[in-house]
Amino acid sequence: MIETKNNIIVTGAGKGIGKKVLFDCIRAGFFVYAIIRSKKDITEIKKKLKSTSSYKLYQGDIRNVSLVKKIINDSKKSKRKIYGLVNNAGERQRENFLNINRNKLEQIFNNNFFNHFFFIQKIIENYLDKKDKKALSIINIGSIVGVKGFAQLSGYASTKSAFEGLTKSLAVEFASKNIRVNIINPGFIKTSYYSNFKKNKKKLYNWTLKKTPLGRWGETSEISELIIFLLSDKSKYITGQSINVDGGWTIS
Repeated sequence: MIETKNNIIVTGAGKGIGKKVLFDCIRAGFFVYAIIRSKKDITEIKKKLKSTSSYKLYQGDIRNVSLVKKIINDSKKSKRKIYGLVNNAGERQRENFLNINRNKLEQIFNNNFFNHFFFIQKIIENYLDKKDKKALSIINIGSIVGVKGFAQLSGYASTKSAFEGLTKSLAVEFASKNIRVNIINPGFIKTSYYSNFKKNKKKLYNWTLKKTPLGRWGETSEISELIIFLLSDKSKYITGQSINVDGGWTIS
């Protein structure tokens, strides 16, 4: 099999931004190793994707070390070396600060930070295993919550702030190894919960519009297109950056 230079991993690819990234990256010519937690989501995605030669879907998540090793081994067997990683998987935790105990805090940090930390370790180790002139681009998905801070989201915000710190540290540490690391912080984006939110939480929805200078929620394509740019050589002088895609929320 001829080795291609556009092989990437996308985590949390079953819904929302991750799903859009999966579809758009395939259209852009990438081979995508996609990690999806739900079997139902995998079935639905397979129905929409015609060709099976441009992706491979895995059920599970990155805390499963065996799954991570399998993806890396699959890439080696097929001679599709991994040159891109999109860390999109994660979960939200809405909880009053005084109600967050150690177990709840450890859970959100495991899912949103620690699992990613060690997953990135494995990907970088695999990349450094062979000398290569092609850059490895790692894109982490943060949140404007980690940038601005929101009530009842202190645990979640802490994980995203930590993710940003990790991004910048890795960008400095591995720049000489031709590894670029950036983080994207989405604002309010039209994912699967958008319609219900707009219908059932009208006051809160209108408040988000007033807080956003551009006066609307973002499209998932506006995140995926940026990700494709950061995965490409067109962004080869960009690393260690925290990019807010929020319609101006963080400057308002």
